[in-house]
Amino acid sequence: MITRFLEEQLKNVSTDKAIVLLGARQAGKTTLIERVFGKGGDTLWLNGDDSDVRDLFENISSTRLKALIGEHKTLVVDEAQRIADIGLKLKLVTDAIPGVRLVASGSSSFDLANKLNEPLTGRKREFILYPISFGEMVAHHGLLDELRLLPHRLVFGYYPEVVSCPGEEREALHELSESYLYKDILTLEKIKKSERLTRLLKALAYQVGSQVSFSELSRLCGLDAKTVEKYITVLEQAYIIFRLASFSRNLRNELKASRKIYFWDNGIRNAVVADFRAAENRDDVGKLWENFVISERLKRNEYIRRFANCWFWRTQQQQEVDYIEELDGELRAWEFNWNPMAKLKHPKVFLSAYPDCSFEVIHRENIADFLLENP
Repeated sequence: MITRFLEEQLKNVSTDKAIVLLGARQAGKTTLIERVFGKGGDTLWLNGDDSDVRDLFENISSTRLKALIGEHKTLVVDEAQRIADIGLKLKLVTDAIPGVRLVASGSSSFDLANKLNEPLTGRKREFILYPISFGEMVAHHGLLDELRLLPHRLVFGYYPEVVSCPGEEREALHELSESYLYKDILTLEKIKKSERLTRLLKALAYQVGSQVSFSELSRLCGLDAKTVEKYITVLEQAYIIFRLASFSRNLRNELKASRKIYFWDNGIRNAVVADFRAAENRDDVGKLWENFVISERLKRNEYIRRFANCWFWRTQQQQEVDYIEELDGELRAWEFNWNPMAKLKHPKVFLSAYPDCSFEVIHRENIADFLLENP
């Protein structure tokens, strides 16, 4: 069993704070909660996907909740976003039964976070669980083994079902991308034209590592630009993709309103375009490497609670830095290259404009330092 980094953090949350666990479907939320709090015994599990559970919460009262929870020490509400007014219902638990540990999980940050934020203000701790990370696999079977598997990870990614079924990665990713990937997306904003959403996902997959234009995407997908932005927001809220904004402070020719879009998991990206060729045989290996390294860095930052600002940098003349972080006033910049032997020029214009910023090239031979860095 692969130990997740959030396990100890969840155990250490005080009982007077509700735990809210967000993340994509099939990222391992239910398994993690079972490992930390158990299933059965002192823990009562309710699943918002079940219609009788939704009916139960329809007109729930504190008296009924006390009877329902009984002697249980922990209440878990899985897929909590499916329950109407779930924040108010869970506030009843914290108000009327203060000794009960409350855990709510969901696969939609928009639905769940917005339904919980106001009712549980100051009463919750929120965590995000991503697909398994590089660091978690290193802790599981050692750095050397995980470094050897890097080409495999670039293609198939880190979803638990994929990692735990060697030899069946294509089938697992096909099921994930065809079923679970769209389940929340299509219901979250009542999206019906799934073929256009599929077209948009493919366009984003092909443009990983490149600047994204909503107007260009709208032409490719047959959607207006506002709908494209709305769909991209929904994809972010379902933890399928994320945006990286452009960094701009000193130079007049810096791009100020540009953005890049990446996938949280390489396997999902490759499933969207149905391309599982070996990394060594691909002309897009540089894009896969950039997507992998940035997504893994952001996972690591989240798990160790390093709340850094993150960007990329580019000028109108196409001078570029792949990734920048700012933490406590310190700027650091990196370029990513799969081939450790490739010659890469230092971005002189950037370093001249930001002389206090450090710069480093990250390749497959020094990736461990970048992804296992402590706070």
